[in-house]
Amino acid sequence: MKKSTFFLAGMAAVAALLTACASGEQKALTKSGLDAARFDTIINEKPVKLYTLTNANGMEVCITNYGGRVVSLVVPDKDGKPTDVVLGFDNIAQYADTLNSPTDYGSSVGRYANRIQGGKFALNDSTYQLKQNDGPNCLHGGGTTGWMNQVYDAEQIGDSILKLTIVAEDGENGFPGKVTAVTTYKVTADNTLDITWEAETDKPTIINQTNHNYYNLNGDFTKPGYDMVLYVNADNFTPSDKLYIPTGEIKSVEGTPMDFRTAHAIGDSIKSEFDQIQNAGGYDHNWCLNTYKDGKGDDTVVCASLYSPATGIFMEMYTNEPGVQVYSGNFQGIGNEPNIKHKGGVYPQHVSVCLESQKYPDSPNKKDWVQPVLNPGEKYYSHAAYKFSTK
Repeated sequence: MKKSTFFLAGMAAVAALLTACASGEQKALTKSGLDAARFDTIINEKPVKLYTLTNANGMEVCITNYGGRVVSLVVPDKDGKPTDVVLGFDNIAQYADTLNSPTDYGSSVGRYANRIQGGKFALNDSTYQLKQNDGPNCLHGGGTTGWMNQVYDAEQIGDSILKLTIVAEDGENGFPGKVTAVTTYKVTADNTLDITWEAETDKPTIINQTNHNYYNLNGDFTKPGYDMVLYVNADNFTPSDKLYIPTGEIKSVEGTPMDFRTAHAIGDSIKSEFDQIQNAGGYDHNWCLNTYKDGKGDDTVVCASLYSPATGIFMEMYTNEPGVQVYSGNFQGIGNEPNIKHKGGVYPQHVSVCLESQKYPDSPNKKDWVQPVLNPGEKYYSHAAYKFSTK
């Protein structure tokens, strides 16, 4: 039933798009080449638009309030050329069409990022069954009916800040508690995309939000990003089974292809025979950040970075969360993907890298790990920042 709702929303977006095109209106494009009119529509009786954040140093971030999605992120390369470094679509119709092109591109994921085993968890003597949208597991809060495919209320504050608010009802996709959540995107003067997530609830629940940008700092989305250089400030990672659920172990990266404490090209190890990489078809794992100690994350210290020798674009990541999920676009370029028209061309496998701040996957069922519980009267706060420069 809900899938039909989103399909109809997608068709409404298509109709709006065709109407805009037929009008013959000429509008200025964003630096990334986006036409804001192609995002102007109504979905589930709520207005959807494209919002543009800028600074004086050549950075531009375009965001739609449909799913709180970053549609483009432009920064100067080493020669000063404006370069879009995130994957996605150039129209709202494809984002909204969850039947033919379901994706989490650029989204503000909620209520719970990553996987929960069996879509089930216990909290305060009650057991909750969530939507199972990834085999037997719950992924990204329910996927097509999670927050990434809901319309947020939007408030743009000046040229550089966008505040997005969503109210999720008690029982949504099986999660307890009515939650009011606010995602704030900010573009700062030093070319940083700064993201904060805040939330409150009326009954005990779990929450674990993240941003799901797919980064390709080469600016060429038609080729694998094997030359991109990755650094992860982590001595340990959480191994997963073949369904991407952590086993509960915390293992050292020492002597394994999971060791990015010294930055190196992703292509050096992405096709390793190491069982974890073979299981995932690349990287799709949680690293235990060294920047999180004694129950607190230090978001003033770099927890990960990504660099493109081709463009010279260098991205440093900061977060207060205990983990970062590194995903290397293992499902891109396979299945139906080659038949989908994306912004920037057809995407091959391993074209991008996601760096998702988070509590560890399946943490509600791993009681020794940092827990994602939010109680009434408490305020959820999560922070991630992505700083861009060149070298």
